[in-house]
Formats: sequence, structure tokens, C-alpha cells
Amino acid sequence: MSTSRERAATDAGGGSTFLEVQATDEFQGLKKTLRRFIFPVTIGFLAWYVLYILLSAYARDFMGTKLLGNINVAYLLGLLQFVSTFVIAFVYSRYAEKHLDPTADTIRHRLEETTP
Repeated sequence: MSTSRERAATDAGGGSTFLEVQATDEFQGLKKTLRRFIFPVTIGFLAWYVLYILLSAYARDFMGTKLLGNINVAYLLGLLQFVSTFVIAFVYSRYAEKHLDPTADTIRHRLEETTP
């Protein structure tokens, strides 16, 4: 019985070529580089989000502190959630452009040359 990876590679029309590429050190390095960025950033963002939720639930007086007119700490931190999302997307695009895309392009070009 074939594995789902083998079926996916066969269904993609590349036969075992895709599996061979996945087994290369270059591809494994690409995955490692991606994970080196994704996991810490994801953990950091989730911690930031959970902090916001916990403060909203248990530090109501602090979150209700007025900063400027009707703008309070909760409102500011809530808006910063959106800002942090856009910052992460921007930083990721720069990281990918510098660290991921060159290797991915090399792998893709090599794969396109070997597939019929």
C-alpha cells in the first residue's frame, strides 16, 4: 500500500521526483529555516494575544485606565493586536525574500528541469 506522500507525488505527475527533492539536504534545510522563523513568531504572537485576553478578564481596572480622551489601555492594546499582525506579515515577507526564496527558487528550477 502506498503512503499519502507517494500518492500525492504520483498525482502531481512528477512520480518519485518530488519525493527525491523532499529527501535532499537542501529541501530539509529550507524547511528548517522556515520553522526557525515560524515557531518562535507564532509562540510570541499567541503569548501576546493570551496576555491581552487575560488582562481583559482579570485586570479590568488596568485595562480601563484612560490614556487620551475616551481611549483606554484595552482599546490601545486591541489595536496593537492588528498592528502586530501586519508587522509580522511584513517581517516574514522580508525574511522569506532573504532566506527562503533563493533556496526555493533553486529547488524549483532544478525540479522543473528534471520533470518531463
